[in-house]
This record gives sequence, structure tokens and C-alpha cells, in this order.
Amino acid sequence: MPQAIWKGHIRFGLVNVPVTLYPAETRDELNFALLDKRDFSPIGYQKINKRTGKPVANEDIVRGYEYQEDQYVVVTDDDLRRASPERTQRVDILDFVSPAEMAPSFYERPHRGG
Repeated sequence: MPQAIWKGHIRFGLVNVPVTLYPAETRDELNFALLDKRDFSPIGYQKINKRTGKPVANEDIVRGYEYQEDQYVVVTDDDLRRASPERTQRVDILDFVSPAEMAPSFYERPHRGG
């Protein structure tokens, strides 16, 4: 079963409706590579710099996403925290519109309620 991406309540005056939001699509998981932070070279399971063959200390290892062959974006713990909003964040409903009024370009991806 997919993991909920948001749980909360929608309030209409004195009426409180519990809501759970689940992703409506199947996602491919991101796979990060461990990199030597000095030159972003991939390191192996034994924490060896694949380019130099030398061991890499834990404090010299960063997490990176390979977006092109041998091209990486370094991703920090702070980056991951900012990318994952808390599941209990408040959602304020300001207005309702009919689905016909919403252009598909406003949807980042589909969701289904629960």
C-alpha cells in the first residue's frame, strides 16, 4: 500500500473532516551515489574512491544524484528535509472551483484522497 503523503483535517465551521492524501502515481525511487566531496568521484561499498583507489573517510563522503554520466548534484540532509514537508502541515482552503476551471498545467502530479 502506498505511504500517505499528508494527513490532516479540513474544517468547515464546526464540521471537521479527516483527510489522508496518497500519491496516485507510481514513482521511481531516487538512488543516491556516495561521493568523495573533494572531487565528487563515486566511492564503492568499502568507501574507496573509484578514481584514485584510495580509502575515503566518512567525513569526506557526501550524497549525490547522478543526472548524467559522471555528472552529480550533491544533496545534503537539509535539502532532503526541505523537500519533505511535514505530514501534519495545515492546509487552508480559500476557495472552491470546478475541475473544468483548472488547467492540467496546474497539477504537478495526480493525487487521490483517502
